[in-house]
Amino acid sequence: MVARLTYIQKVKGSSPLPPTRFLFMADWVLYILRCSDGSLYTGITNDLEKRLKWHNEGKASKYTRSKRPVKLVYSESLGDESSVRKREAEVKNLSRQQKLELIK
Repeated sequence: MVARLTYIQKVKGSSPLPPTRFLFMADWVLYILRCSDGSLYTGITNDLEKRLKWHNEGKASKYTRSKRPVKLVYSESLGDESSVRKREAEVKNLSRQQKLELIK
């Protein structure tokens, strides 16, 4: 995964960071989870580790809340949010069989 520098305007409330403060932000990622019932869930995020934790805590998605634990079975880093949203729409339109082929 390629990281890029992104200037962060504010952190925790309204106090701005000094203008020289930069934080690493991960690129946007498309991911597929296998739920405990065998179903597949497709989503996007710019912090995959945090998002997976939220899914397994029941905080990320109404769909996965009752299908825990979930397991990451596929991820694809695409850079910007626009690209990953387009790819997410493509993947969500695939049949289950096509998604299983993609995961292989």
